[in-house]
Amino acid sequence: MLSDVTTAQDLDDRFRETLAKLAAAPRRRDPAEPVRDGTALTGAQLLDLFDAQVTSRQLDLAGRWLRSFGEGFHTIGSAGHEGNAAVAAALRPGDPALLHYRSGAFYCLRAALAAGRTAFPDPASPDPAGSTDEGGPDGHADPGRPDAAPDAAAAAAAAAADADADADVGSAGSISSAGAVHPSGPAGPSANPVARGDAAEEAGPAGETDPEDAYAGAARDVLRGMVASAREPIAGGRHKVFGRADLAVVPTTSTIASHLPRAVGVGLALERLRRRDPAGRPAGAAPAGDVGQPPRSPWPPDAIVVCSFGDASVNHASATAAFNTAGWYDHTGLRIPVLFICEDNGLGASVRSPEGWVEATLRAKPGIRYFAADGTDPVHTYEAAVEAAGWVRRHRRPAVLHLSTVRLMGHAGGDAEAAYRRPGELAADLARDPLLATARLLVEAGTATAEELLTRYDERGWQVRRIAEEVLGEPKLASAAEVVAEIAPRRPARVARAVADAATRAAGPGAVARAEAFGGRLPELAGPLTLAQSINAALADGMLDHPGMVVFGEDVAAKGGVYEVTKGLRDRFGAARVFDTLLDETSILGLGLGAGLAGLLPVPEIQYLAYLHNAEDQLRGEAATMRFFSSGAFRNPMVVRVAGLAYQEGSDGHFHNDNSLAVLRDVPGLVIAVPARPDDAAPMLRACLASAAVDGSVCVFVEPIALYHTRDLYAESDGEWLADYPEPEAWPAGHAPVGRARVYGVGSAEDVTIITFGNGVRMSLRAAAALADEGVGTRVVDLRWIAPLPVADIVREASATGRVLVVDETRRSGGVGEGVLAALVDGGYVGAALRVAAIDSFVPLGPAARQVLVSEKAITQGARTLLAR
Repeated sequence: MLSDVTTAQDLDDRFRETLAKLAAAPRRRDPAEPVRDGTALTGAQLLDLFDAQVTSRQLDLAGRWLRSFGEGFHTIGSAGHEGNAAVAAALRPGDPALLHYRSGAFYCLRAALAAGRTAFPDPASPDPAGSTDEGGPDGHADPGRPDAAPDAAAAAAAAAADADADADVGSAGSISSAGAVHPSGPAGPSANPVARGDAAEEAGPAGETDPEDAYAGAARDVLRGMVASAREPIAGGRHKVFGRADLAVVPTTSTIASHLPRAVGVGLALERLRRRDPAGRPAGAAPAGDVGQPPRSPWPPDAIVVCSFGDASVNHASATAAFNTAGWYDHTGLRIPVLFICEDNGLGASVRSPEGWVEATLRAKPGIRYFAADGTDPVHTYEAAVEAAGWVRRHRRPAVLHLSTVRLMGHAGGDAEAAYRRPGELAADLARDPLLATARLLVEAGTATAEELLTRYDERGWQVRRIAEEVLGEPKLASAAEVVAEIAPRRPARVARAVADAATRAAGPGAVARAEAFGGRLPELAGPLTLAQSINAALADGMLDHPGMVVFGEDVAAKGGVYEVTKGLRDRFGAARVFDTLLDETSILGLGLGAGLAGLLPVPEIQYLAYLHNAEDQLRGEAATMRFFSSGAFRNPMVVRVAGLAYQEGSDGHFHNDNSLAVLRDVPGLVIAVPARPDDAAPMLRACLASAAVDGSVCVFVEPIALYHTRDLYAESDGEWLADYPEPEAWPAGHAPVGRARVYGVGSAEDVTIITFGNGVRMSLRAAAALADEGVGTRVVDLRWIAPLPVADIVREASATGRVLVVDETRRSGGVGEGVLAALVDGGYVGAALRVAAIDSFVPLGPAARQVLVSEKAITQGARTLLAR
């Protein structure tokens, strides 16, 4: 008697037992005929779905087999969700797909479709359902949706759909598909030849293999991920994900929908690129922004984004943000072509989704069209997916397809379902096995016999087992260098050259456009500037040099930013390139993630550092991991501007005075810049933009609010904190390389070294001046870059005096000072050291802030203590 627990063996036995009981159809049906009255799905197409589903099922069985002797490292399978193969069939291989971890059948069929020899229509042929129009069905606006934005804000949002996009990198290489930089051409099967290994021999380039080989290639991809093979084609053994650049499958590592905001961002970018005019310029963009080469879309102009997730994920804040953002923009008149796929098996791990909750939640999302289907019925799923995908492609608007599925073999290999599910529930799910449903329909339709299907099942099973045995012997990542190679590669020489090339363009062919953009008042002729003014000018120069650069966030456009840092940018470059967003940091970063993936150069703004904590996983779990988990085949270049740090006495307490950078410092590969002075701000911003364009870096540019409009250093009206903006010819000489500090010498500079950053620079220079009056010579080292830390500069300047004072405006626990002191120890520094840091406290309101933050007095006393040792 078979058990009521869906083990791998049990599931296999039940499939065989049920298949053996299926009676043959009265007549044999031509595979070219529909398998059911009233449907367009043919027998040959259903066989394609069956093969993809079987491959996925056999992969799940192989995963449990590998795990049984300790050679498989991922057992979350797709059993019960194989109906998503029909979703893949309804899409095109060029539609970017961000898939959750139960997408085995989708991935397998996508591989076969990309090979171009399935029974489904050629993805390159005209598709009436995929044609675009500017209204609802039959060219008319959809009921309940405004034909145009009703007010100025909405009009600006609609204009943003026409944004220009590029990430021009000068001579460093061309921007290729998926935002990756390669010497030439788009990323494809050869984007990572080492990681792909002989998967290319199995699957080959799209369009050159038959479906059998494509399924085998897909199986090899997945199995390599299960065993952490270094030859796995996308993550290189770093994680088991579904992803391949040549299949337009973007790897996602989250289990709880943090990839949904990115999907919305990709949709937004697709529309911007699609709406470019024949001359290569976006409608409505200012001429000043069109210097350099126009951007290239990684995907076809009419592509749509597909993003899948489980039912429990509808409750997650990231999913809520994504739905809300897509609906919000749709309400304003901006179209975002995203098809969300909710695969609803009724469970999130062991927690049940309340009956009817998921449907009610998804139906209630404003601006998002709702479709639904029984995900275990291949015909119903395919027809609903065709309708949903066609609607999104035609109207360029978001929709959700809600698929009712089942979960077989539990959440993962170690899941004891009996602890939270009754035997009757398990039996009911087994009765709805989508693989059996497809087999039953094929037999009932007369397309195949049960014996033929069992033969296909077994042949695929042996093939998958053989591949599993082969990949067991493949090499694993064997060194730390191999593991971290793709986290954040740095090419400082190319970045410096990109800055120099930008200077050449600004001074040469772009000079006229530059003068027009600045209204004839070039910043280098404006006299000394504040920190805020310098950043503003550098942003404008960046917009001129990078046609795909877009600046967005709360209040950045119409208002010009809370502190006027983005003032005038929208007027110069148009609402398509500088635009306001809704108030949600997760969505702001998600838009940036998607835009960068699509080839744009996004510069989102987080209004205050404290607000970043609402969305930090978009940086940690999504942005910083993209290169790591795709072996560099995909990337999301981005420069996130954040107004932050403390010393705004009397200004709104800790929400506007957040002095913690710990959450950023912990993210591998993230570039963290903190400019203190106007003459550093512009070079550092240019370095970040160049690093993002050249290396795909994710940069966080933290701007000290208290220094935005500071003018004086030592005395009132001395103007010593102002600085001239350099003319383009001076940019190369003034380049601020990522990870290099700036050193100030005060007096003899031989007695003590102060290492600091941000607001600490101004306080330390003032303290150094007071110490100079006492005959003490000081070196003040402005770190400028919090990550990567300028370790060589730190050790050299500390060793020069043998006394180092670390002035850290962040908190003692988890503060930047901890990293500086560790760098000194690791670097062999043997002199005296002392730290002055903020107290472990939130920043209180008003004068009380002085009690917990670093002061000039504390810096001076710290230096004297060191000198007394």
